Amino acid sequence: MSKLGQIGAKLHRGEVSYDFIGHRKFWFSLSAVLVIISLAGLFARGLALGIEFKGGVEYEAKVKVTDSTVDDFTSAVKATNAKDLGDPVVTTINNEKVRVQTKPLQQADIGRVRDAIGKQAGIPADQVTSQQIGASWGQQIADKAILALIVFLVLVFAVIWLYFREAKASMAAIIALIHDVTITVGLYALIGFDVTPATVIGVLTILGYSLYDTVVVYDKIRENTRGITGSNRLTYSDATNLAVNQTVVRSINTTVTALLPVGSILVVGTVVLGTGPLKDLSLALFVGIAIGAYSSIFIAPSLLAVFKEREPGMQALSKRVAAKKAQTAKVAAAPAEVATAGAPAGAAARSVVQDTARKSDRATGSAPTPSSRPMKATAAGRPQPTRKPRSKRGK
Repeated sequence: MSKLGQIGAKLHRGEVSYDFIGHRKFWFSLSAVLVIISLAGLFARGLALGIEFKGGVEYEAKVKVTDSTVDDFTSAVKATNAKDLGDPVVTTINNEKVRVQTKPLQQADIGRVRDAIGKQAGIPADQVTSQQIGASWGQQIADKAILALIVFLVLVFAVIWLYFREAKASMAAIIALIHDVTITVGLYALIGFDVTPATVIGVLTILGYSLYDTVVVYDKIRENTRGITGSNRLTYSDATNLAVNQTVVRSINTTVTALLPVGSILVVGTVVLGTGPLKDLSLALFVGIAIGAYSSIFIAPSLLAVFKEREPGMQALSKRVAAKKAQTAKVAAAPAEVATAGAPAGAAARSVVQDTARKSDRATGSAPTPSSRPMKATAAGRPQPTRKPRSKRGK
């Protein structure tokens, strides 16, 4: 068995553990700091909305794609010095087309940019297609994305409630999901990546991934806490912490396995391609998967434990468990008293008499009274007890 497998087995058996629930204040504080930084980035810098959301002009032209295609077309478009051009977004499509996206332009500048693209591609300008995307269309996409997110959260709340029969579990899961979305979107604002429909798809995808991991942990919590109020061995927080330890290795393995291919896509989309929907999608997936795994281990179970510990039944259970632990500690602190109390009275009396005789002998300097048992001398000069023949015993 591998070392990680051995650790996982020990965690599952409870031989080793980390107190996730006991350290919840630290993890809550860390999450609060991340959320505050994300919100500050959103309000201070805002999101860099793509052309699909804020409107603009999109051009497409057939061209033989090379390693320098993106840089060549970017330079050609910038050379037109069109008003309010900004930084054009140039991407390639299936190694046979190039796409250029710019901010909204005036009609004269639209034609000038089209001519520059046709010249760079080596085709007539009329073979370069262009379309203007209005900001109102982008607003419709944004509204639908927000609506989809709200519907998703409502369905998640209902499904978890029906599955676990526990509204507090749904509440904790929803808070963890909002935590994941806020940090992911805030990172987009801080880095400055464009928010495109691919970004929206990525965010919705990571919500499902985070929810899946959280449900696995919740299922183990339900197994460990079934009938817990009828015992006095573990509190709800103790059972929850055991469940997280039993599933943490599985969560780590699943997360690493998912992050490796997504990280490769992110590197290709950012370093090799430079821009495009691949980069937008992979960044949302990479950040979301990592944050989702973090929240399903450190945030959602701790929130559920906090909510459940406020119930009267769980508070009574905590008192019983605390009383049992105090009693066990008191017994362990006085093992000598317990051992003496359990010894026979005759043995204790004999021990006292023997100790008194030894002390008296040492004080007077006299030797102990010899035994009446027959003794015989040996070569060493020390008397040894003699044994009667078997035929004379009892006479």
